[in-house]
Amino acid sequence: MRSPREIILAFIAILLITGIYLGFVSHPSLPASSDPRGHSMGIMGFLLMLATETFYSIRKRLPWVRWGQMRTWLRIHIFTGIVGPYLILLHSAFEFHGLAGIVALMTGIVVFSGFVGYYIYTAVPRTQEGTVVALEELKQALNNAEKEIQEQVPEEVSSLPHIFEENSIGIATVLGRVFLHWRANTAWRKRLRQADEKTRDQLRQVESLRKRRNDLLIGIRSYEISPRLLSIWRSVHIPIGISLFIAAFVHIGGALYYATLMR
Repeated sequence: MRSPREIILAFIAILLITGIYLGFVSHPSLPASSDPRGHSMGIMGFLLMLATETFYSIRKRLPWVRWGQMRTWLRIHIFTGIVGPYLILLHSAFEFHGLAGIVALMTGIVVFSGFVGYYIYTAVPRTQEGTVVALEELKQALNNAEKEIQEQVPEEVSSLPHIFEENSIGIATVLGRVFLHWRANTAWRKRLRQADEKTRDQLRQVESLRKRRNDLLIGIRSYEISPRLLSIWRSVHIPIGISLFIAAFVHIGGALYYATLMR
């Protein structure tokens, strides 16, 4: 599975934030969450997390809102959903006590759950608007890929490593497709090492087609089970997210109360 650009950009942003943050740390201990620097991290992180939970949902669920493509908003959702929690982690100064510690823990759970959901979501090819590509289109694209492979290396097509075992099932395909790709790529590299120079050159010409074929095979095999898994995932992810924001608002309210009214 290819690394999405938004995830790469998020981790680049994390590296930059870490560098800037460490530049303001002039002593061995990290700034406390009550420190102005810690507060700044908490505010920015919370705003990004709010953006994560609102903008993408508004674009997805309100039919009259048509700002940009769904895929673009999903990328923003992923980016802010990674960078925001990291800022919250810096805000905590890696001290997890009381309600603040619960909020930090729940933030980590929501982020992990988000990665799981995205992994399931990307099992089936989608359009720019985020809708699943029709099954017949996937099958037609697979047939086209198979024909192109046969035209380029007809004598070797039968020995190209296949990504599936005959008894593989849909749920194993969705959840274990990284392993399936790894196994197919390992068999492919072994096949290349065993081939003579001429055959190796022919096989390398269909490298992109082989990967395309495997992606389509996974999409077709995952077509029915992936929406079911996403439905189960949402039934867990959404309540956890709501609980997180309730706890976060209580934490913010308590912090404002003790920082102002109790002085």
